Amino acid sequence: MDAFSDLIRGVRAHGSLFGCSALSAPWSLHFTDGAPLTLCALLSGEGWIVPEGHPPELLRARESILVRGPFSFVDRLDTPAAPVACGEFCATPDQGGTRHHLGWNDPFHGEADLIVGAYPVRSRSRMAALLDELPVVVRPPSPDAEDPVLDHLAAELAVDAPGQQIVLDRLLDWMLVCLLRDWFDRPGGTPPPWWAAQRDPVVGTALRLLHADPAAPWTVVSLAARTGVSRSTLAKRFADLVGEPPMTYLTRWRMTLAADLLTEQESMPVAEVARAVGYSDAFGFSSAFKRVRGTNPSGHRRAFAGS
Repeated sequence: MDAFSDLIRGVRAHGSLFGCSALSAPWSLHFTDGAPLTLCALLSGEGWIVPEGHPPELLRARESILVRGPFSFVDRLDTPAAPVACGEFCATPDQGGTRHHLGWNDPFHGEADLIVGAYPVRSRSRMAALLDELPVVVRPPSPDAEDPVLDHLAAELAVDAPGQQIVLDRLLDWMLVCLLRDWFDRPGGTPPPWWAAQRDPVVGTALRLLHADPAAPWTVVSLAARTGVSRSTLAKRFADLVGEPPMTYLTRWRMTLAADLLTEQESMPVAEVARAVGYSDAFGFSSAFKRVRGTNPSGHRRAFAGS
């Protein structure tokens, strides 16, 4: 289990919301449902993505980008079109050419044809950990005009079929992973330190071991033995490439996993959460959780109860 796969595993789409828009100028769609991360893919034409509080981005045909938070899609920055709010149930075709994904035959015949897929909140802490590494707009270089996944997504949106939601969720996952990999690997980019560290033969092995079994009783000595180097070599190489010592990295990741367990498994006792992430002592776990997350486990659970 590499670090990227482990992070993405916690933000997989489940019940994602899709919209498809066949647009004719002027248009102004305002996406307001508060999804933490949204895929925008333009099949044809062009238009402006305008994130709230951030500079606009021109989106061209066959481009796919990720947007954090609310945003608008307009034909031009000074468009005279009245804004149409798009949330969980977006506008119908006669209110701007947009509709929820079910039951629209061959919708893509506008001046601009837009697909939007919104990621629902699933694993809050892993989603937050991912968002911390991303700008407001994630735009990989050099879009591929021959993108069979995008074409498959468009075809799936145009029909009603059994299992459609599952197919859409997995296609959204596929596009998310591909977009992020392309963005992290872009020339001149500044990906998270752990991204490049995964390719190092020593640190990459250490990261895979930690993510494969984060609850194991790891020490720098045992981790070094598994990677085939000395304790001092591993400690220095890990800190140089990842930016923090291996046990600090492990503690932070364990607390990320614990935070999600506390909110997703509300009946799970704190002591059981502690054991699940490698702590035999609930008090030691609570102290580590508060040090890393700024609140104790019970307080974290109460803060997210019912939200």
